[in-house]
Amino acid sequence: MQRFHKSYRKRSSEVAAPAVADDERIYAIGDVHGRCDLLEALIEKIGLDAKNRSAGRRDRVIFLGDYIDRGDHSREVLERLILLRQLVGARCTFLLGNHEAALLGFIEDPLEGRSWLDFGGKQTLASYGVAQPSAEPNRAELLALRDTLHSAMGEHVSFLRDLSRFARSGDVLFVHAGLDPTFPLELQPDAALFWGHVENGHISGLPGYRMVHGHYAHREPVSEAGRICVDTGAYYTGRLAAVRLDEEEAFLHVDVCDLMD
Repeated sequence: MQRFHKSYRKRSSEVAAPAVADDERIYAIGDVHGRCDLLEALIEKIGLDAKNRSAGRRDRVIFLGDYIDRGDHSREVLERLILLRQLVGARCTFLLGNHEAALLGFIEDPLEGRSWLDFGGKQTLASYGVAQPSAEPNRAELLALRDTLHSAMGEHVSFLRDLSRFARSGDVLFVHAGLDPTFPLELQPDAALFWGHVENGHISGLPGYRMVHGHYAHREPVSEAGRICVDTGAYYTGRLAAVRLDEEEAFLHVDVCDLMD
């Protein structure tokens, strides 16, 4: 396991850098995209890591969204997350990603939301045993497809509708993709939270906070003064990553090769 550590403690004469709440230890997990194998392995690794950490902080796991699409096991991922919520309740926070938002948009209006099928939705259909649509589905086919998928997903639809838009611990904000600095936190537009907000070529956050997000895939996590990105493109790199934030910063990840040991 590769780890990187950074200390955020400052001298008393300096302004303290944004940090999570003093009583929390946060593990934030990047985009899963149907890789249930990697998810299982990373949850286990986080559990072992938490056992080796000092007492005095509550462990909390924040999932940054994009659980479905592109990978082959979206249904299994959602089943695992629902079970985790039943087992540990408030110790886990599940955020809504743009892929979940797109799926919900398709279920709400398959005519307006048909584009979901073209950026990963077909793999999700397959994971629920739903037949693939034709190359150019008409209105009747799209409506029937929506109804079949909704029935196949069952309680998974309710789970997705209950996902949070963002989370916070201390001065650290957790979102799927980004924040628009022209809006306060509670009024953030969905476009920024789920699809990102870029200003002058930079992914933006809110002044005074550090942002932890996914959505922008890199093989290695990105750690900068104002943000951390832990989307490592799991569905094509075979790597799923998380960041641990407490009195320090550390990254944990699992690779597909780890599963073969």
